[in-house]
Amino acid sequence: MNLILLLSFSGVFLLVSYFTYGNFIAKKLKINNLTKTPAHSLKDHIDYVPTKKFIVLGHHFASIAGAGPIIGPIIAVTFGWIPAVIWILLGGVFFGAVHDTTSMVASLRHKGKSIGTIIQSYIGHGGKRLFLIFSFATLILIIAVFADIIAKTFVKNPGVASASGLFIVLAIVFGRVNRHFENKKNAFLILSIIGVGLMYVFIFLGTEIPLELNYSAWVFLLLAYSFVASVTPMTFLLQPRDYLSSFLLYGLMILAIVGIVIANPEIKMDNNIVIDSENMGYLFPVLFVTVACGAISGFHSLVASGTTSKQIDKEGDVKMVGFGGMLIESFLAIISVGAVIVLERADYTALLFADGPVNMFADGLGFIISSLGISETLAVTFVALTISAFALTTLDTCTRLARFTFQEYFEDVKHPKVQKVSQNRFFATTIVVVMSVLMLLSGEFSALWPIFGSANQLLAALALLAVAVWLYKIKENATFVLIPMFFMFTVTLSSLFLFALENYHKGIYMLSLIAGLLFLLSIVLIRLAFKSLKQHPEKVNN
Repeated sequence: MNLILLLSFSGVFLLVSYFTYGNFIAKKLKINNLTKTPAHSLKDHIDYVPTKKFIVLGHHFASIAGAGPIIGPIIAVTFGWIPAVIWILLGGVFFGAVHDTTSMVASLRHKGKSIGTIIQSYIGHGGKRLFLIFSFATLILIIAVFADIIAKTFVKNPGVASASGLFIVLAIVFGRVNRHFENKKNAFLILSIIGVGLMYVFIFLGTEIPLELNYSAWVFLLLAYSFVASVTPMTFLLQPRDYLSSFLLYGLMILAIVGIVIANPEIKMDNNIVIDSENMGYLFPVLFVTVACGAISGFHSLVASGTTSKQIDKEGDVKMVGFGGMLIESFLAIISVGAVIVLERADYTALLFADGPVNMFADGLGFIISSLGISETLAVTFVALTISAFALTTLDTCTRLARFTFQEYFEDVKHPKVQKVSQNRFFATTIVVVMSVLMLLSGEFSALWPIFGSANQLLAALALLAVAVWLYKIKENATFVLIPMFFMFTVTLSSLFLFALENYHKGIYMLSLIAGLLFLLSIVLIRLAFKSLKQHPEKVNN
């Protein structure tokens, strides 16, 4: 079997699913353009900004992607490429796209608020507080980890730092000019072509004018940048940077597809399915925790109900942004798998431990792209730059999401002074940045990161739980949400139990305790949900 066949089948499957199952989900959620979105009803030109759907798609896709659909799928090939591909395709359509779209629509119907607020409305105030504390802690962990990763990348590759800095300047200019000419015919298209062209030029310029600073300086600058990105209007920095950055990944995917067609590489990896991996554990539940972005990821619900829902111009845009954005990410995950299954299993295993998944992806895809006549060194550098750009996108989006989470937690506090201070976006962002710095200085983020996979999928299960209860309360058949919800709870609870047990035997009691607490959090929220349903015994309309 060759890679062209795998890519063709995957592309057709995802495309057909978009126009069939995507339409089904849109009808189930009663998506229509007559309902005014929060971007219009609560427009403040800071967080709530009605935006063209292609820009929102760029922001959403750039925010949810990051390095997730690259790292997870490549590691998951340990269990065999066939189960990895099956989970990416089926999970992406029937789990991830449903999760992202329903989270987005639920947020739109609740003033653009997060899943936490939806939990409060239908499950209870205590459930909201538990969910928001969990979400906030997860976001702080992500901010700390990505600040560390990006700072180390910038130290090692100063050219990447220069290009990233130029991207930020370009995004600010793009945002200002676009706002000035937004009502001019074809202005957005022309501006996009110019902006994307300059972005690719800046990749080359970055390698010519490397910016060298030490690790501490980069951490400070990255968090300062994240602060600015969080408090300024969406159209000033975050939105245009994400939109332009998305074209890096689009370009990468197009180059990869064309390169694969020309090179026509064969799949050299065997078809064996590994049930019990010596290094990772059992295929179930580990595969479904390892492949998160690309199939289903709880972090997506935070983005969908956090920044994205506040920018949706018309409800009809949700299908392309939510459902379509997830399927694009699934296709990227398939490309990631393809980048490594052209290797023999022994070579794959050796390189995975020696170079890591990101370098494997850059080298594998760089080699394929070089078949287009591009220097392999330049191709590998471009792939690495693209991954770094998306890591930075994850960092700034997470800072804004953490700010929203902090504000939502305190929005019901009746004390006027606490209310005023906590809702101030500058104060809330300061709290987020300070806690991220403390996490970085403590070094605890490196110890806590191994549990992130399970915590992230727990977020997905809880988001689906909230959506299912909402649909039940408004008398809608929620079967299409309940099936992925039950599966994700099964995966998460199994993973947390095994993780807690394994770390207890190893003497790593902190991780074992945290896993146990997350397990209990799941049980408590499930119990609250069932209690809520008993108090409102409406039957689902079939």
